[in-house]
Amino acid sequence: MPVLECAVHWAVPADEPHMRDLLDAGERDRYERFLRAEDKARFVTGRFLARTVLSEATGLAPGGIRFTTDCPHCGGAHGKPRLPGSGLDFSLSHSGDRVVLVLSDGPEVGVDVERESDRDVDRLGTMVLSAPERDVLAEMPPDQRKRAFHSYWCRKEALLKATGHGLAASMTAIHVSGPDEPAAVLSWDDDKAVSPVRLADLTPGPGYAASVAVLTDRPLKITETPIG
Repeated sequence: MPVLECAVHWAVPADEPHMRDLLDAGERDRYERFLRAEDKARFVTGRFLARTVLSEATGLAPGGIRFTTDCPHCGGAHGKPRLPGSGLDFSLSHSGDRVVLVLSDGPEVGVDVERESDRDVDRLGTMVLSAPERDVLAEMPPDQRKRAFHSYWCRKEALLKATGHGLAASMTAIHVSGPDEPAAVLSWDDDKAVSPVRLADLTPGPGYAASVAVLTDRPLKITETPIG
């Protein structure tokens, strides 16, 4: 079975005039609605990264690239950005000082990055983790549980971005492999479940977790650009 290559591009949030110049009218409105400078920077960096990467992949001028955000399930305008007329699929995510884009030639793809924080993993675990995952977390030393929780969370977020379900699907119905095992979907007990799926963990640097999901049965070859 041929390998599916996925390109992963990392960036540090910035907010420069030449980046804002590429935003379309709707994106400018959204940019202006952000109250915090860091949120503005993460948003504009994601759209700039998407346009520059897609420009290189398609030959289109960055300034001429326009995205649609139609939800594939309900038709609303809250879906992930897509490039109409292209066979490429991509996904964006950001957290802290990390912005990431993954590009796939064909299959639907999703990516998620999360900065590890002092979240109440026990409380959040009831909303995010399946029963077997909660058992694994409970048996881990306290100093490892934060890393493990964010690993589980990123894998599931990436999957639901790839399928387009987002928050409309239950995370607790998805059972993924343990944080120290190769990323994989072990079971998905929900009518929204899809198959086949490939998962892979990324390397966002210390203090972060990140994963990519691709709706394919082909083995993945992940190529990551350096963060910076």
